[in-house]
Amino acid sequence: MNAPAEPLAPLKATLANLPGWAALALAFAAGLLSALGFEPVGSIAGPVLGSALLLLLLAARSTRIAFGLGLAFGFGNFLVGLTWIATAFTYQSQMPVWLGWVAVAGLSLFLALYPAFAALAARRLSTRLVPLTLYFAALFLLTEILRGALFSGFAWNPLGAGWLQLSGVAQLAALIGANGLSALAILAGGSLAALLGARGEPGRLGLVLVFPLLLLIGIAVPRIQKPLPAATGPELLLVQPGTEISDKHVEGGLQRSVEDAVRQTRAALATGAPPAAVIWPEATVEFPLEEDPQLRALLVEGFAPGTLLLTGGVAVERAANGELQGARNSLYALDSTGKILARYDKAHLVPGGEYLPLRWLAEPLGLSRLVPGDLDFWPGPGPVTWHLPGLPAIAPNICYEIIFPGAIVDHGDRPEMILTVSNDAWFGASGPPQHHAQARLRAIEEGLPVVRVTPTGISGVIGPRGELLETTARHQPATLRVRAPAPLAATPFAQLGLAAPGLFALLLLALGAWIARRKT
Repeated sequence: MNAPAEPLAPLKATLANLPGWAALALAFAAGLLSALGFEPVGSIAGPVLGSALLLLLLAARSTRIAFGLGLAFGFGNFLVGLTWIATAFTYQSQMPVWLGWVAVAGLSLFLALYPAFAALAARRLSTRLVPLTLYFAALFLLTEILRGALFSGFAWNPLGAGWLQLSGVAQLAALIGANGLSALAILAGGSLAALLGARGEPGRLGLVLVFPLLLLIGIAVPRIQKPLPAATGPELLLVQPGTEISDKHVEGGLQRSVEDAVRQTRAALATGAPPAAVIWPEATVEFPLEEDPQLRALLVEGFAPGTLLLTGGVAVERAANGELQGARNSLYALDSTGKILARYDKAHLVPGGEYLPLRWLAEPLGLSRLVPGDLDFWPGPGPVTWHLPGLPAIAPNICYEIIFPGAIVDHGDRPEMILTVSNDAWFGASGPPQHHAQARLRAIEEGLPVVRVTPTGISGVIGPRGELLETTARHQPATLRVRAPAPLAATPFAQLGLAAPGLFALLLLALGAWIARRKT
């Protein structure tokens, strides 16, 4: 008896007979659709539908076009997700502003190589939709890990960020990381594609059930999770000065921004009991604190004994003769007398922002750094844990560093909370909420609360399950008195790091190979 005709048979034939340019255009549209998973939209429907369309194209077309389909998909995805980079170019005067859009397009095309290679390899391994989906999900996951590591790494906007819409599914990041969530988005897309097609293929029913199962997990898990106990830790005062980049880049702007932070802090300290710490954003103080004890004393004037100031600042590196050689983007801990208790130097610097790669080539071409100044920043040694009086053990992170899974915590000295200070005023409308979403993913992966402070928002506290506990409005001054919740036990991801999603990828590859060997 013949198997029933596939509902999708006419569509598959249409996709197979499209001109090459039309197939690439559809793959590009699928990439645009998948970018709806990123903030400020943040809908998982976009990545799932976009992945479904790409998988149908890969299954219907020959291997020769698979690389192009993956490239077009990735280009559309990154093009939408990285528009904030163009906004950053409007805050500098060394390069034409239109070059920002060239940078967005160029970086998007380069990053699209990762899904392109994943698509090509998956299509070479199988022509059938079910194993093709498993292979592509696994290879996409592995290339996402590589994207965060090669050429200094750029892990911005994992495809799985859209699962934050369904908190239950997002909790799986504690097991397989954010990269694993990206694979789940592709599996969910394959589930929809298999529902319409792949009739008679081995493993079809299992793949069809993936998406409804994930929806069930997403809805049910938050309802059955045991509530976390109320936060009982020391009180922290978060200060969001409301300082825009344009405010700093005028004569006297750096000094006024410090004065604004001091004024807000003193007003907030006058309205309640002394907090354990006051926290200011990244680069609040852009004067060398270690060389100016009078400034340090002024910053903490009026602080009660035992209250610390944690502030973003700049450290300078000098030669033996006193000549400036470099700078460091730093986070300082000062006591109530202005004494420096600790300094953390940002380890993962932004290429083109904090240092100029290939300066010998870039400068003759008219390229410059986005951040004013001629000195490149120098990187610090990497994750540390601060043990400061009166505070829980803290993993300090500065801005861009929070986007890198498995690289923000010293796992040999597990902290009790993550502190990330940032300056999202550079990033336009879409960058800050995307940055904030990635901080939520790090909280879930590590099972640690995240305290986040920026000059223009989004500041606040994220719970160890990624839940939003306290959040400020953007583009206005604000202060928050908060208590960070207790951490969870070390998650599987916290213990295994990127090996956890790597093992998940190997499982998907093995499952794909097993199904591919089965006869129809």
